[in-house]
Amino acid sequence: MDPTTAPAAHDLSFVGLFLQADPIVKGVMILLVLASIACWTVVIDKMVRIAAARRQAKAFAEMVAKGGGLEDGRRGLAARVVAAAQEAWRDQDPSETRAERRERIERAMRAALTQDLKRLQAGLPLLATSGSAAPFVGLFGTVWGIMNSFASIAKSQDTSLAVVAPGIAEALFATAIGLVVAIPAVVAYNKLSGDLAKVQAAFVAAIGTLGNRLARDRSHHARNAAE
Repeated sequence: MDPTTAPAAHDLSFVGLFLQADPIVKGVMILLVLASIACWTVVIDKMVRIAAARRQAKAFAEMVAKGGGLEDGRRGLAARVVAAAQEAWRDQDPSETRAERRERIERAMRAALTQDLKRLQAGLPLLATSGSAAPFVGLFGTVWGIMNSFASIAKSQDTSLAVVAPGIAEALFATAIGLVVAIPAVVAYNKLSGDLAKVQAAFVAAIGTLGNRLARDRSHHARNAAE
Protein backbone atom coordinates (compact mmCIF):
# COMPACT_ATOMS: atom_id res chain seq x y z
CA MET A 1 0.00 0.00 0.00
CA ASP A 2 1.26 3.49 -0.83
CA PRO A 3 2.18 5.29 2.42
CA THR A 4 0.64 8.46 1.06
CA THR A 5 -2.77 6.78 0.87
CA ALA A 6 -2.63 5.04 4.26
CA PRO A 7 -5.39 6.09 6.63
CA ALA A 8 -4.42 8.55 9.36
CA ALA A 9 -3.77 6.98 12.73
CA HIS A 10 -6.63 7.36 15.15
CA ASP A 11 -6.11 9.18 18.43
CA LEU A 12 -7.33 6.78 21.13
CA SER A 13 -7.00 9.26 24.01
CA PHE A 14 -10.18 10.39 25.76
CA VAL A 15 -10.12 13.77 23.99
CA GLY A 16 -9.35 12.11 20.67
CA LEU A 17 -12.18 9.62 21.04
CA PHE A 18 -14.57 12.48 21.74
CA LEU A 19 -13.42 14.68 18.86
CA GLN A 20 -13.48 11.81 16.36
CA ALA A 21 -16.88 10.51 17.43
CA ASP A 22 -20.03 10.67 15.32
CA PRO A 23 -22.10 13.86 16.00
CA ILE A 24 -24.86 11.83 17.65
CA VAL A 25 -22.38 9.98 19.87
CA LYS A 26 -20.64 13.26 20.63
CA GLY A 27 -23.98 14.79 21.66
CA VAL A 28 -24.60 11.83 23.98
CA MET A 29 -21.18 12.33 25.56
CA ILE A 30 -21.80 16.05 26.09
CA LEU A 31 -25.20 15.32 27.65
CA LEU A 32 -23.66 12.81 30.04
CA VAL A 33 -20.86 15.17 31.02
CA LEU A 34 -23.39 17.92 31.76
CA ALA A 35 -25.43 15.44 33.83
CA SER A 36 -22.29 14.50 35.75
CA ILE A 37 -21.53 18.17 36.53
CA ALA A 38 -25.12 18.72 37.68
CA CYS A 39 -25.01 15.61 39.88
CA TRP A 40 -21.76 16.58 41.55
CA THR A 41 -23.13 20.08 42.17
CA VAL A 42 -26.13 18.57 43.92
CA VAL A 43 -23.96 16.13 45.88
CA ILE A 44 -21.64 18.83 47.22
CA ASP A 45 -24.52 21.15 48.08
CA LYS A 46 -26.46 18.39 49.87
CA MET A 47 -23.42 17.17 51.77
CA VAL A 48 -22.92 20.66 53.21
CA ARG A 49 -26.59 21.23 54.00
CA ILE A 50 -27.22 17.79 55.49
CA ALA A 51 -24.08 18.05 57.63
CA ALA A 52 -25.45 21.33 59.03
CA ALA A 53 -28.88 19.73 59.58
CA ARG A 54 -27.21 16.81 61.37
CA ARG A 55 -25.47 19.20 63.76
CA GLN A 56 -28.73 21.05 64.37
CA ALA A 57 -30.56 17.79 65.06
CA LYS A 58 -27.91 16.79 67.59
CA ALA A 59 -28.05 20.18 69.31
CA PHE A 60 -31.86 20.09 69.33
CA ALA A 61 -31.91 16.59 70.83
CA GLU A 62 -29.39 17.60 73.50
CA MET A 63 -31.39 20.71 74.34
CA VAL A 64 -34.58 18.68 74.74
CA ALA A 65 -32.85 15.94 76.76
CA LYS A 66 -31.43 18.51 79.18
CA GLY A 67 -34.81 20.22 79.57
CA GLY A 68 -33.56 23.49 78.09
CA GLY A 69 -35.88 26.35 77.27
CA LEU A 70 -37.32 26.80 73.81
CA GLU A 71 -35.18 29.85 73.28
CA ASP A 72 -32.13 27.55 73.26
CA GLY A 73 -33.18 25.87 70.03
CA ARG A 74 -33.29 28.94 67.77
CA ARG A 75 -30.98 27.92 64.96
CA GLY A 76 -31.65 26.82 61.40
CA LEU A 77 -33.92 23.83 61.05
CA ALA A 78 -34.33 23.52 64.81
CA ALA A 79 -35.46 27.16 65.03
CA ARG A 80 -38.43 26.53 62.76
CA VAL A 81 -39.40 23.40 64.68
CA VAL A 82 -39.18 25.34 67.95
CA ALA A 83 -41.19 28.24 66.51
CA ALA A 84 -43.94 25.82 65.49
CA ALA A 85 -43.88 24.30 68.99
CA GLN A 86 -44.18 27.71 70.62
CA GLU A 87 -47.07 28.74 68.41
CA ALA A 88 -48.96 25.51 69.06
CA TRP A 89 -48.17 25.70 72.79
CA ARG A 90 -49.57 29.22 73.12
CA ASP A 91 -52.74 28.38 71.18
CA GLN A 92 -54.30 26.11 73.81
CA ASP A 93 -57.91 25.11 74.28
CA PRO A 94 -58.89 24.65 77.95
CA SER A 95 -61.25 21.84 76.99
CA GLU A 96 -58.65 19.65 75.26
CA THR A 97 -57.03 16.76 77.06
CA ARG A 98 -53.31 16.48 77.64
CA ALA A 99 -53.06 13.78 74.98
CA GLU A 100 -54.85 16.01 72.46
CA ARG A 101 -52.64 18.95 73.36
CA ARG A 102 -49.52 16.83 72.94
CA GLU A 103 -50.66 15.50 69.58
CA ARG A 104 -51.42 19.02 68.34
CA ILE A 105 -48.04 20.37 69.41
CA GLU A 106 -46.16 17.42 67.94
CA ARG A 107 -48.14 17.64 64.71
CA ALA A 108 -47.16 21.30 64.34
CA MET A 109 -43.50 20.47 64.90
CA ARG A 110 -43.56 17.54 62.48
CA ALA A 111 -45.20 19.75 59.83
CA ALA A 112 -42.42 22.33 60.17
CA LEU A 113 -39.81 19.58 60.02
CA THR A 114 -41.39 18.05 56.91
CA GLN A 115 -41.31 21.36 55.05
CA ASP A 116 -37.60 21.81 55.73
CA LEU A 117 -36.80 18.21 54.85
CA LYS A 118 -38.55 18.65 51.51
CA ARG A 119 -36.22 21.56 50.78
CA LEU A 120 -33.26 19.39 51.70
CA GLN A 121 -34.52 16.63 49.41
CA ALA A 122 -34.60 18.97 46.40
CA GLY A 123 -32.08 17.73 43.87
CA LEU A 124 -32.06 14.13 45.02
CA PRO A 125 -34.49 13.10 42.24
CA LEU A 126 -31.84 14.28 39.76
CA LEU A 127 -29.36 11.82 41.28
CA ALA A 128 -31.91 9.01 41.14
CA THR A 129 -32.83 9.80 37.53
CA SER A 130 -29.19 10.11 36.44
CA GLY A 131 -28.28 6.90 38.21
CA SER A 132 -30.97 4.94 36.41
CA ALA A 133 -30.94 6.64 33.00
CA ALA A 134 -27.27 7.45 32.35
CA PRO A 135 -26.20 3.85 31.53
CA PHE A 136 -28.99 3.56 28.96
CA VAL A 137 -28.14 6.95 27.43
CA GLY A 138 -24.54 5.83 27.16
CA LEU A 139 -25.65 2.52 25.70
CA PHE A 140 -27.65 4.37 23.05
CA GLY A 141 -24.47 6.22 22.05
CA THR A 142 -22.60 2.93 21.94
CA VAL A 143 -25.19 1.21 19.75
CA TRP A 144 -25.28 4.19 17.40
CA GLY A 145 -21.48 4.28 17.21
CA ILE A 146 -21.20 0.55 16.50
CA MET A 147 -23.82 0.84 13.77
CA ASN A 148 -21.70 3.53 12.13
CA SER A 149 -18.61 1.33 12.53
CA PHE A 150 -20.29 -1.54 10.71
CA ALA A 151 -21.42 0.86 8.01
CA SER A 152 -17.82 2.02 7.57
CA ILE A 153 -16.63 -1.59 7.40
CA ALA A 154 -19.17 -2.33 4.69
CA LYS A 155 -18.03 0.67 2.67
CA SER A 156 -14.31 -0.02 2.99
CA GLN A 157 -14.63 -3.80 2.65
CA ASP A 158 -11.88 -4.02 5.27
CA THR A 159 -12.44 -5.92 8.53
CA SER A 160 -8.95 -5.46 9.92
CA LEU A 161 -8.61 -4.42 13.55
CA ALA A 162 -7.08 -1.11 12.50
CA VAL A 163 -10.33 -0.21 10.77
CA VAL A 164 -12.77 -1.65 13.30
CA ALA A 165 -11.13 -0.72 16.60
CA PRO A 166 -11.32 3.10 16.51
CA GLY A 167 -15.04 3.24 15.79
CA ILE A 168 -15.86 0.64 18.44
CA ALA A 169 -13.61 2.42 20.96
CA GLU A 170 -15.45 5.69 20.35
CA ALA A 171 -18.78 3.91 20.81
CA LEU A 172 -17.77 2.12 24.00
CA PHE A 173 -16.44 5.39 25.40
CA ALA A 174 -20.04 6.63 25.56
CA THR A 175 -21.02 3.66 27.73
CA ALA A 176 -18.02 4.31 29.97
CA ILE A 177 -19.09 7.91 30.48
CA GLY A 178 -22.62 6.74 31.28
CA LEU A 179 -21.29 4.45 33.99
CA VAL A 180 -19.06 7.22 35.36
CA VAL A 181 -22.20 9.33 35.74
CA ALA A 182 -24.49 6.60 37.07
CA ILE A 183 -22.33 4.90 39.70
CA PRO A 184 -21.50 8.02 41.79
CA ALA A 185 -25.08 9.26 41.39
CA VAL A 186 -26.54 6.02 42.80
CA VAL A 187 -24.02 5.85 45.64
CA ALA A 188 -24.58 9.51 46.54
CA TYR A 189 -28.37 9.17 46.38
CA ASN A 190 -28.37 6.22 48.77
CA LYS A 191 -25.91 7.91 51.14
CA LEU A 192 -27.70 11.27 51.21
CA SER A 193 -31.14 9.64 51.55
CA GLY A 194 -29.86 7.61 54.49
CA ASP A 195 -28.38 10.71 56.12
CA LEU A 196 -31.66 12.58 55.70
CA ALA A 197 -33.55 9.69 57.26
CA LYS A 198 -31.19 9.81 60.27
CA VAL A 199 -31.71 13.56 60.64
CA GLN A 200 -35.46 13.08 60.50
CA ALA A 201 -35.35 10.26 63.05
CA ALA A 202 -33.27 12.38 65.45
CA PHE A 203 -35.70 15.27 65.21
CA VAL A 204 -38.79 13.07 65.52
CA ALA A 205 -37.46 11.43 68.69
CA ALA A 206 -36.74 14.81 70.26
CA ILE A 207 -40.11 16.17 69.09
CA GLY A 208 -41.88 13.38 70.96
CA THR A 209 -40.03 14.25 74.18
CA LEU A 210 -40.56 17.99 73.78
CA GLY A 211 -44.24 17.57 72.88
CA ASN A 212 -44.84 15.56 76.03
CA ARG A 213 -43.11 18.18 78.14
CA LEU A 214 -44.99 21.09 76.62
CA ALA A 215 -48.33 19.32 76.94
CA ARG A 216 -47.63 18.77 80.62
CA ASP A 217 -46.45 22.36 81.19
CA ARG A 218 -49.89 23.92 80.91
CA SER A 219 -49.80 25.85 84.17
CA HIS A 220 -46.58 27.59 83.16
CA HIS A 221 -48.26 28.70 79.97
CA ALA A 222 -51.20 30.01 81.98
CA ARG A 223 -48.85 32.08 84.18
CA ASN A 224 -47.09 33.51 81.12
CA ALA A 225 -50.44 34.36 79.52
CA ALA A 226 -51.56 36.09 82.70
CA GLU A 227 -48.41 38.20 82.76
